[in-house]
Amino acid sequence: MRTMWKGAIGFGLVSVPVRLYAATEEHGTRLHQVHDADGGRIHLKRVCDACGKEIDYEHVAKGFEDDEGNTAVLTKDDLAGLPLPSKKLIDVLAFVDGDRIDPLRLSGAYYLAPDNAAADKPYVLLRETLQQTERVAVTKIALRTRESLALLRVHGDLLTLHTMYWPDEIREPAGLAPPASVTVRPQELKMATSLMDTLSEDFDLESLEDEYEVALGELVNAHLEHRPVPQKATAAAPDNVIDLMAALQASIDTAGKKGAETGKASARTAPAAPKKTTETKKRTTAKKSAASSTAKKTTAKTTKATGAAKTAKSATKKTGRRAG
Repeated sequence: MRTMWKGAIGFGLVSVPVRLYAATEEHGTRLHQVHDADGGRIHLKRVCDACGKEIDYEHVAKGFEDDEGNTAVLTKDDLAGLPLPSKKLIDVLAFVDGDRIDPLRLSGAYYLAPDNAAADKPYVLLRETLQQTERVAVTKIALRTRESLALLRVHGDLLTLHTMYWPDEIREPAGLAPPASVTVRPQELKMATSLMDTLSEDFDLESLEDEYEVALGELVNAHLEHRPVPQKATAAAPDNVIDLMAALQASIDTAGKKGAETGKASARTAPAAPKKTTETKKRTTAKKSAASSTAKKTTAKTTKATGAAKTAKSATKKTGRRAG
């Protein structure tokens, strides 16, 4: 992996030199703009609307325009001169319980690895302390000249860093939730729970794939090879829910059928049992006959013994009455 950032984790007087690596990568077929008539590439040019000239990238600066139309031009040197304490430091602000962090705040994910052998011991110390206390660290880090909050946590044998949105970057969801007057019945809740259980059976997250990306790849290959474009059915949008209980029951039935079909498919792919030869069948039949004969004899003996016991018991009772 390519190192994206190099610095240190700092908490108190403890410093842990680390390297930062991207933990995720987005897959996808890269498309570019072309002329639909002849396939020629379309290039975007940087043109200044004041002088009308095409501008080289080295002369491109950053700007901010106020409400009155005044523009503040900020050069690369201006931006480089801004104070950025977290430029080479993952500054730990606090250690908190993991459930205090709303996943809505999380953004990019990165691996953190020790930078050298001397960093192994403090790295392991921080990792084990976080794991045993079941806490995470809220930190600050500067990536690509932008400072952001970040979450430091344990993932397996590694420390991972998740960039976070600042509190004022999270939008308020006012007015989006259903009215408080909307309620559900216990039967509906029970059915929904049953549906969740059915859909969760034998779920394998690692087996999932991007169906759109697969279809896009097939489409591109079909055009490159000048063959017919493959057609695939698109799932229809669900109808408006009228009867919630009926919809839940239908969903459970559908999920159950899919599970049964999966089971049948597995059975079909299972290795067939070896066929029995004629001699094997004869031996099996003989064994069954012998077992049946033995069972009959045992049953007869048991019946006789039971009858004898009943006769003796009856005789004892009669003798007792005569004696009395």
